[in-house]
Amino acid sequence: MCCVAPAFARSVDFAIDKPAGHPCPNLGTTPTASPTGTPAGSGTPTGGGFGCGIHTQLRQRGFVGCTVYDCFGAGQKVAQVTFGGRDWRQAPGQAPLMFAAFATMRHLHELLWYLTQARDLPAAAPLHDRLDAAVAETQRLSDLPAGELAGVDVDAHRGSVVPLLRQASELARAKVVGRRTPYQSRSVVGKDLRRVDLRGADLRGASAVGADLRGADLTGADVTGADLRGADLRGADLRGVLFLIQSQLDAARGDAVTRLPAGFSHPAHWTVQRTHPGTDPTRAGHPRSGREAGGRAGRRSGRR
Repeated sequence: MCCVAPAFARSVDFAIDKPAGHPCPNLGTTPTASPTGTPAGSGTPTGGGFGCGIHTQLRQRGFVGCTVYDCFGAGQKVAQVTFGGRDWRQAPGQAPLMFAAFATMRHLHELLWYLTQARDLPAAAPLHDRLDAAVAETQRLSDLPAGELAGVDVDAHRGSVVPLLRQASELARAKVVGRRTPYQSRSVVGKDLRRVDLRGADLRGASAVGADLRGADLTGADVTGADLRGADLRGADLRGVLFLIQSQLDAARGDAVTRLPAGFSHPAHWTVQRTHPGTDPTRAGHPRSGREAGGRAGRRSGRR
């Protein structure tokens, strides 16, 4: 469903234009040999399958946007639960309703993911009752019949959830050891942040396209919705970052030294070399903690 319902425009992220509700030409095809960089639509039809014919070549074929898209399980929920196992090919007359339900479900599942992450934060204990209530209400909305689901006012529901997530973030970031005045910015496009103390930073919704975060310590930094396309995370430490999703890593650059939270994986396109041969990029260019500034050696306390 993710390859049909959304629209995309030809750009650095997609090789072609595709209207909403129209299947991608690579859906249900098998790969065919072609030069690297050839636009999509060159697969061989297989008669209505749901696999991507260029899945292993998406980046080379100009479909980077597909590699970083995350529906948070909304497609599966709509197909298997909301519509009881039917799909848009089996029931073409219901396709518009399926796609409308999918759009709503994706937003609700995204909110469920963030609420669950917030609920797991020890520092957010004072908010647990309210977070549990928000989870229950979001789950209830996601279980509505298709017609009601498609009509849910997602913006209104998000407006009730976001302040709660922000409070959870503030409680967690306040606990970051050694945090100074937290860094906050909504636009760090292309900026060199290697010498900026980003521990406990507020990067919610920030545009960090192409930002240089090599060796950065993002402990306690809130990256909810941050655009990390092309951001350089080589040698960075993201183990304590807040509200990170895998697709943000998939959109960024990194290497084998980039340290990730449990449950996350290094994208296949990341490099395996260190940032600077012979050095430890996780320490390069980072502001020294107060302890180190006093002349004592040891691991830094500050840092996809």
